[in-house]
Amino acid sequence: MTQDQTQKGKVAVFGATGHTARFVVSELLRRGITPIAIARDPVEVTKEVYSGRGVVCHQATVDDAASLDRAVEGAQVLVNCAGPFADTADALAQAALRAGIHYVDICAEQLTAHKTLEKFDEPARKAGIVVLPSMAFYGGLADLMITTALGGDLSVVDSIEIMIGLDNWHPTNGTRVTISRTVEPPMVVSGGRFTPLSPSSAPKNWNFEGSLGNQAMVEVPFSEIVLISRHVKTTELHNYINKLAVSDATNPATPSPKAADERGRSEQRFVIEVVITSDGKRRRAVVRGRDIYAVTAPLISEAVTRLLAGNFRKTGASAPGEIFDAKEILNALGSENATFEILTN
Repeated sequence: MTQDQTQKGKVAVFGATGHTARFVVSELLRRGITPIAIARDPVEVTKEVYSGRGVVCHQATVDDAASLDRAVEGAQVLVNCAGPFADTADALAQAALRAGIHYVDICAEQLTAHKTLEKFDEPARKAGIVVLPSMAFYGGLADLMITTALGGDLSVVDSIEIMIGLDNWHPTNGTRVTISRTVEPPMVVSGGRFTPLSPSSAPKNWNFEGSLGNQAMVEVPFSEIVLISRHVKTTELHNYINKLAVSDATNPATPSPKAADERGRSEQRFVIEVVITSDGKRRRAVVRGRDIYAVTAPLISEAVTRLLAGNFRKTGASAPGEIFDAKEILNALGSENATFEILTN
């Protein structure tokens, strides 16, 4: 896709005054894409956030369909950055359908991602649009990694393990609210079927090469499980995160993310390693980067540029690995955001 192609599009960003959304709007601007900033706040607040940046600002709420319809007018893609997504995904995806535009969100919530995929697949296909939940650090990134590691020659495997390591996790307010609101039992794939995570799930240790080293891990399934199972058949599918990060995120005393560079990124470092086992052989891939919230912005923007250019495989509701060239997106993130590597052992 060319710069000229992306400039022809406008992208509406809902939840535009939120922490992650600010990264998304900045990244869209950097790529020459015109953002329409939509927030539940009074429009004056949004204008103050984006003062002098040439961003169109609107106010809308999920319980006022007419306000959403006015706010997304002229956009080709609607990006939902406002969690908890149990409160926003349905209304925003409906608004995208009414407008005939693509829908993308950054949902990490398993149940919401599942409902979005199930409810909007057929309507989106009929409307000729894409509905793409969880195009973010939690969800889409691991799906892209696994799709790339499979290499096109495997679609049925024995097991997939996702290991997420963070050197700290200073959660945003949106993350805290989502954690406090989560009541459904998380799901894993075990024995080839979706099943609730056992409360007695055994902890693991994982040695991340580099500064993180050996970490105690706990099983915490996010939307990765839902996305990957859409297009990869596996007997076992499990997602782990290091205990240190979970303790940070659930501790009320942990501060919010603090900007440490000119882009507003924190100093947080992350590693995701995926391990795929098939017929006794293993395939591994790793992504390393900085700031789980900030890295969502280039992930979203890579998806948006492809949607604007028509560079996707099919319409309907999909996981990113189903409709995009996964390796191309991972390599396009750039070393300043994240590095991707297929491991040989």
